[in-house]
Amino acid sequence: MTNSADLHPARIPGYDGGPLTHQTGLLDEPLFWLGHLYSCAQSEEAEELLSGADYDAAGDFQRRLWERAEWPTFTVPLAHGHRLHVVYRTLTDDAGTDYLLHHPDWDQAELIARDDGHFMGPGLSWPELVAAADNALPGGSTTDPHARLLLLLPAFGDDAVPDDAVDRLANALRARTGVEDPRSLAAVLLDDQGAPGPVCWTTAGSDISVNDGEYSFRNPANRFALSAGHLARVANALAP
Repeated sequence: MTNSADLHPARIPGYDGGPLTHQTGLLDEPLFWLGHLYSCAQSEEAEELLSGADYDAAGDFQRRLWERAEWPTFTVPLAHGHRLHVVYRTLTDDAGTDYLLHHPDWDQAELIARDDGHFMGPGLSWPELVAAADNALPGGSTTDPHARLLLLLPAFGDDAVPDDAVDRLANALRARTGVEDPRSLAAVLLDDQGAPGPVCWTTAGSDISVNDGEYSFRNPANRFALSAGHLARVANALAP
């Protein structure tokens, strides 16, 4: 059984920095989401659809967020005791958002994506993203599937999203943000897919899910990729 300390840790093994602080209230702020999703908008059309008339307010909100001494941290529980941590790294000269996968039995967390000026990823396929959003496991930062989907979206990249993906993302945007045209925004966000763009996911070895992303820790061809054993445990933890 996991407890709240497990799911809202003061530190994450193998990850330096902090202090990590559990701040679920941010997830109820529409302006938070505009900043959180900003890196997913890689075109002028996407930026306009995302920020629109709230551009200045969203920028002010994000600046205040990044000026905090504490590091806002959010957790999405996964099956079999695994959890995804989303950490806002509020360092003056190295700000960004880290996506880490962990299990209490592991000696350290696995960094699967990093959203900053030196983006690394993607770390999640569409099926993995939806599975994490929909599992309804308690104890994390939120059980709301819309909030979970948006929280993990910057770590996602997949060139094989299903036909219903636009509607799914649009529903999340409608529920959590104040954007005027959530369906159009969903369509362009799924076209853009952040800094790395879409990647192709395949299976290697014993059905280990990997991708061909140039900046992905889950591409075994990259010199900085996770080792074979760590690729396997990440894939198993995230398996839909």
